[in-house]
This record gives sequence, structure tokens and C-alpha cells, in this order.
Amino acid sequence: MSNHSSTFAEAPQPQVERHIMRREEVERKTGFKRAHIYNLMKEGKFPQAKRIGLRAVGWDSLEIDRWVVERLGQQG
Repeated sequence: MSNHSSTFAEAPQPQVERHIMRREEVERKTGFKRAHIYNLMKEGKFPQAKRIGLRAVGWDSLEIDRWVVERLGQQG
């Protein structure tokens, strides 16, 4: 007799692919506009953008996801 009860560890985890997020995607994910994102970065309260080209920056999607989860965890 085998017990196949599901545990949290066995629950399927969404497969999140790490990628470079551009500002528009970061704005959609956080609900913040450009100026607020850059102010938070300056204050050390938001993941730093990485230079990905001469005139382009992006954010590590895993850092942004972690930041969002941490903020949601602080609610209530």
C-alpha cells in the first residue's frame, strides 16, 4: 500500500526563465513609472539596472521577481 499524498515539496513549481527585463516590462510588473523606479534605485530600495549596451539597460528578471515577492510578503 503506497501513500501518494501530495506535499508542498512535490507541488509543481512554475518554471521561470531568467531573462533581461527592459524598463517597460519592469513598469508593468511593478506598477511603477520610470521616475519612481529610478528614485528607488538611487535610494538602494530597488534592484539596480545593468548596462546591456551603449544606450540600453535591463534588469535581471529573478531580482525583480524576488523584489515583488518580498514587497507582497510585507503586506498585512
